[in-house]
Amino acid sequence: MATLDDIARELGVSKSTVSKALSGAKDVSKTMRQTVLEKAVELGYSRGVRNTTAPRIAVFVMNMEYSKPEDFGYDIVAGFRKAAEPAGYQVDIIPLDTQMQKRSRYDEYMVFGNYCGGLFLGMSLLDPWIKEFETCKSPTVLYDNHVSGNPNVTEVGVDNIEGMAGAISYLRSLGHTRIGYLSGALQSYIYQQRYQAFFRAMEKNGLTAELDMAASSYHIHECVSTHLPRLLGKGCTAVLCSSDLLAHSVMIWCSERGIRVPEDLSVLGFDDIPLCRYTHPPLSTIRQNRAELGKSAFYALSSQLNKVQLSSLLLHAELVKRASCTDVSTDFSRIRNILK
Repeated sequence: MATLDDIARELGVSKSTVSKALSGAKDVSKTMRQTVLEKAVELGYSRGVRNTTAPRIAVFVMNMEYSKPEDFGYDIVAGFRKAAEPAGYQVDIIPLDTQMQKRSRYDEYMVFGNYCGGLFLGMSLLDPWIKEFETCKSPTVLYDNHVSGNPNVTEVGVDNIEGMAGAISYLRSLGHTRIGYLSGALQSYIYQQRYQAFFRAMEKNGLTAELDMAASSYHIHECVSTHLPRLLGKGCTAVLCSSDLLAHSVMIWCSERGIRVPEDLSVLGFDDIPLCRYTHPPLSTIRQNRAELGKSAFYALSSQLNKVQLSSLLLHAELVKRASCTDVSTDFSRIRNILK
C-alpha cells in the first residue's frame, strides 16, 4: 500500500500538505487537493480518500483481471476512481460471479448496499443480471454492453465500427484484399459488434466479404488451430482478430510452423494491451484508451445521477501501427506446402 510519504515524494510537496489535502483542510487549495487525490488514487492509497458519509458507487468486475498494471481492467478501474473519488464518491470494487447474481436481484443489491450507481466490467450476454438491466431503476453504466429502452442504463466503449473501418482501410492500403477475421465466442455483445463491423468495413472498402472468411470459437486454441489453416488455404494474406490475445496466439501458431509474420501473414489485433509491445514482432492493433474509458464511465454515471440519461458514450478508436503488418508478399506455394 502507498503511504503519505510516497504521495508527497511523487508530487514534490510536504507530507503535512498531503495529509491536510486528504483530510479536507481549508488552508489547502482546491487545485492542490484535487492533485493529491488523483495521485493517491494512482498510487493505490485509499485511507483518508474515502469518507464514510460519501455517496457510494459499485464497480462490478467479472471475467476481467484488474489488480495489476498489466491487467486489462486496471486502467479502466483507475481512470474511474480518478474521476469519481475527487468528486466525493466512495468507490467499491466488487468481484462478481454468477452465483452472486442468482442470490440477489440487481436493484435489491444496490438498495441494500446503499449504492447510488454501478459500473459493470466483463459481463457476457449469458449473465443473469443482463436481463434485469432492461428494467432496472439503479443508474447503471455498462462497459462493452448495450441495453435498449432503459433510460437508466448507459453503454460506454470505443467506436468498434470506426475501429474496424480504420483497420481494414490500413490493410487494404498495404495491398491486402483477402482478409480473414477470427473472433472469440459470439456470446459476448462486443464480439458480436466487432464481427458485424468487420463485414461492414470490408464492404465499405470495396472488398469481398464472404461469410466463410470469418470464424469464431469459445476457446482461443480451437479458434486458431481449426480456422486459421482454412483461412490460409483460402488465400488470406492478413488476419484481423477480435482481441490481442487471439492475435498473439495466431502469431505463435504461425511461428511454430515456419509461417512468417508479417512476410507471409499480416496480423492485427484489438485492444492494445501492454503485451502488444513485446510480442515478436510487436503487434499492430486497435487501441482502446482504457484510462479514458474509466473516466468516461464516471461521466456517464454522473450524468445519470443528474438526470441526464445517455444511451451511449463511445470514444474514438485509434489504429496503432507496429511490425506485424506489411505489404503483401505472400508465397502461396510455400504456405500450401507447410499446411500439407
